[in-house]
Amino acid sequence: MSDQLPLPELFIVTAGSAGQRLDHYLVRHFPEYSRSALGRLIRTGSVLLNNSPVKAGYRLREKDEIVLRFPTPEPTGLEAQPIKFDILFEDDDLLVIDKPAGLVVHPGDGNRDGTLVNGLLHRYKSLPGANAVRPGIVHRLDKNTSGIMVVARTETALQALSKSFQQRRVAKTYHAVLLRNPGKSRGTLTAAIGRHPVNRKKMAVRPESGRHAVTHWKILASWPGFSFVEIGLETGRTHQIRVHMASLGAPVAGDPLYGGRIRENFEPPVKRQLLHASTLCFPHPVSEQVMQFTAPLPEDIRQVLRQLEQRYP
Repeated sequence: MSDQLPLPELFIVTAGSAGQRLDHYLVRHFPEYSRSALGRLIRTGSVLLNNSPVKAGYRLREKDEIVLRFPTPEPTGLEAQPIKFDILFEDDDLLVIDKPAGLVVHPGDGNRDGTLVNGLLHRYKSLPGANAVRPGIVHRLDKNTSGIMVVARTETALQALSKSFQQRRVAKTYHAVLLRNPGKSRGTLTAAIGRHPVNRKKMAVRPESGRHAVTHWKILASWPGFSFVEIGLETGRTHQIRVHMASLGAPVAGDPLYGGRIRENFEPPVKRQLLHASTLCFPHPVSEQVMQFTAPLPEDIRQVLRQLEQRYP
């Protein structure tokens, strides 16, 4: 690895660019970076205007001299490790995977390695992302939720995919086994979600202080004490499906955190919340072509469904 600092970028403002905000000017010259990322460089003094630091909203004048020096990337300390996950699709810009249940997406408290990110770095060596602990990660699934995820392979893809999620241009479909059923064969729940007021590991419906959240469901099959549902999300709040279904009296089966504990003698044994991200539909970050991918139900969920169908034909 080179010990040299990255070479600075030098710009002389022309008459046609006079009057523009500094951050807008830089975004046009570095489209692979977000305005917030460039704003951080301005605030930290990595951008000088006429040899002096300025604010992001500074209005440029003709012949102003801008010098931008990107900081040397700091080592992440992340270890590349061989981690098993199925690849559904990949090209130069992105990767679509089927995450197995039990795999944590990125390092955090209590999970410093053995994560999906460690496996991605083993396969690709480097991935984009301002947050070095989550390279390439655009969205996440809970540790014990299985299913489909998209990962960015370039900075351009990371920014475009993140924007698609923010603008709700991504359609997500899940399947779950629930204890009981939500009360109607299909429906929509709009209920804000925020941190639980007592248990900080949980989220909860918080009408006054939570963030807007919308979940659609449709019951595909039902048996005494159980139902199999298809779920669509308009928003992507932490634990959204688990919280919303539990609030309707039908927690995800196998999810003790939200009341979905299954009796110990149930066969086959349920070792995790029976929630699977089945389908993801989104515009390609470069071509804008609409892409749709599906991850089949994992064997543990299929075993439970087979058992319920045999028990209650």
